Amino acid sequence: MRADPSIDPIAPGSGEAGGRALAGSQTLVRGLEVLQSVAAGATNLAELSQALGLTRSTAHRLAATLVEHRYLTFTPRVGYALGAKLLELGYLAGQQMSLPRIARDHLERLAGSTGDTVHLGVLDGSRALYLDKLPGGRRIEISSRVGERQPLRSTGLGKALILDGDQAHWRELYAFEDAIGGHRYSVGLADWLARMADYAARGRAFDLEENEDRIRCVAAPVRDVGGKIVGAISVSSAAQYMDDDRMEALTGEVIATAQAISRDLGWNGA
Repeated sequence: MRADPSIDPIAPGSGEAGGRALAGSQTLVRGLEVLQSVAAGATNLAELSQALGLTRSTAHRLAATLVEHRYLTFTPRVGYALGAKLLELGYLAGQQMSLPRIARDHLERLAGSTGDTVHLGVLDGSRALYLDKLPGGRRIEISSRVGERQPLRSTGLGKALILDGDQAHWRELYAFEDAIGGHRYSVGLADWLARMADYAARGRAFDLEENEDRIRCVAAPVRDVGGKIVGAISVSSAAQYMDDDRMEALTGEVIATAQAISRDLGWNGA
């Protein structure tokens, strides 16, 4: 009987039980590779066997099992496509991926390394909604609270949430916050738009004592699997600990932390 070249031989002395476990894990990996190949555009057995280095019979056996369990579909003269079961699992995965839960360990490390207060927030209509706050090691009182909604144009976190906007969108937000009042803002429209363009190019945003007297912060966006901004983080401290040089020095660490959270949400860096 000819050995299937797609299955690695069982190592001598591994035992019958170990051999079965090894073969099972290899079959699982092959099945996952079939799914990835179909997702990449392989639709027939010839393409699958070539992409994965399998015999056609092995590719057919794996694909048929995936069709049976609804991970793939097969249509005559069209070929294989991803199945409804993956949609179900993707929906459930999205439900289970709570942003505060996923971000928490990253935020704790950032607060520990900087000694400053760290925030996590999301866009809630025309405001930034604070979901988490980790106080730093310094004895500084920052007035933000979890569950509080803050302006977008004056907070670093708020600006980070809208970095993917265009000039027209930013103008609308600025005008809206002017119209509703409630917060005296000292940065004019032209200067604010110039800052936003610079922030967007650099992938981070600053709060230069615009929202709270003598409080500055560095913020960066968090992205989902599709690259959409779904949240933002910020590091905040008193201006005496946040001069221009330190804000620039913190930029890399804040962006790296935001990107690490993004990767845990499925973002691939694109």
